[in-house]
Amino acid sequence: MKNTRRDFIRTSAAFTAAVGIGTTIPSAFSMMAEQPKKKIRIGAIGIKGMGWADLNAILKHPDAECTALCDVDKNVLDKRIKELADKGIKVKGYGNYKDLLASNKVDAVVIGTPDHWHCLQMADACAAGKDIYVEKPLGNSIAECEAMVNAAQKYDRIVQVGQWQRSQKHFRDAVDFVHSGKLGKIRLVKAWAYQGWMKSIPVKPDGPVPEGVDYAGWLGPAEKRPFNPNRFHFDFRWFWDYAGGLMTDWGVHMLDYALIGMKATTPKSVMASGGKFAYPDDAAETPDTLTTVFEFDDFNVQWEHANGIDGGPYGRNHGVAFIGNKGTLVLNRDGWEVIPEEGRMEAVPLQKKVDDGLELHAVNFIEAIQKRDKSLLNCPVEAGAHIAVFSQMGNIAYRTGKKIYWDDAKKSFNDTNADKLIAASYHNGYTIPSF
Repeated sequence: MKNTRRDFIRTSAAFTAAVGIGTTIPSAFSMMAEQPKKKIRIGAIGIKGMGWADLNAILKHPDAECTALCDVDKNVLDKRIKELADKGIKVKGYGNYKDLLASNKVDAVVIGTPDHWHCLQMADACAAGKDIYVEKPLGNSIAECEAMVNAAQKYDRIVQVGQWQRSQKHFRDAVDFVHSGKLGKIRLVKAWAYQGWMKSIPVKPDGPVPEGVDYAGWLGPAEKRPFNPNRFHFDFRWFWDYAGGLMTDWGVHMLDYALIGMKATTPKSVMASGGKFAYPDDAAETPDTLTTVFEFDDFNVQWEHANGIDGGPYGRNHGVAFIGNKGTLVLNRDGWEVIPEEGRMEAVPLQKKVDDGLELHAVNFIEAIQKRDKSLLNCPVEAGAHIAVFSQMGNIAYRTGKKIYWDDAKKSFNDTNADKLIAASYHNGYTIPSF
């Protein structure tokens, strides 16, 4: 590849420290108050879940319009086309994303497909001259993240990653407080996701491919297997072929702010312990319970997740806590507060959220396209790659069962089995893009 993995991690770390910190967030309305501009024509690929939410957020911008939709499930595609038609929006539907990318009526794409498709689709979109809003986690392996950064740089595309908390005021205000030093020396940062609504996935037999589904198109580079409903649509995220469980699903959100708050880059070591403790016999492969420790020079970052329960630290089912000698700042999507150590600092009562992060993130994407200025992006591809790689390191530590160390000079871990997990396995004639 054109860039070395050392260059990749160094560049990603710089973006983590620099992007979106200390920047005033213009309101969505002030951004849209400028003189009318040429409409940006949006095509969306993968539109059942977050891809659909992302598209609808983008379409609230007056300078954006939808011209195309793509999904390998014709049932989903037909439903979404009708929903847009009911709003007076006529679009062309596609079953193959490459046909959508070939359209001269699409300027930018939303990629909301399962994680294992992100890399190939983003690379192809870059080569087709499209700008891109891609769901998190950016890639499904360390090597994929590297390839995606290289693709965006080679083709000079605007790429926003869907970590929308980076566009939200209260998250930035909380980081400003952390950076003020008022918490004293921070020795530990905890990040977590306790998700009570994620219940056990009962084992189901393989069966016929549902009518209207291009199953080969859904599998793409993943290993060929008989169709199983547990591995399709939303629940794909609990299987290693397609995703990384809660570590990459929620971890990229919460750990992102842990790193931003600490101005941290690459950990010295990573170790993880967990398993299927809540639902040992269900269909999922990824752990339902996990604790991961990322070691830095003078502090640790700790990740925790648990399916099926909501009783996380500080009474919150998700969040980040910066634990200092004078007090602890607790932050999540609802707001932030400071819990003081007695007599060492004043408490800060809950500072509630005041805006819609996803809508602001969409506005930020459109503005960057209009001005052809990547520096405006709140979560550019380099930042998304950095935190995706960080989370992948956590999963690799869990899957090897070892404390692992990253050697930046050799661009590898200190463990042969860990190195085998740097790149996701590609099948069915697909290969990871190289630039």
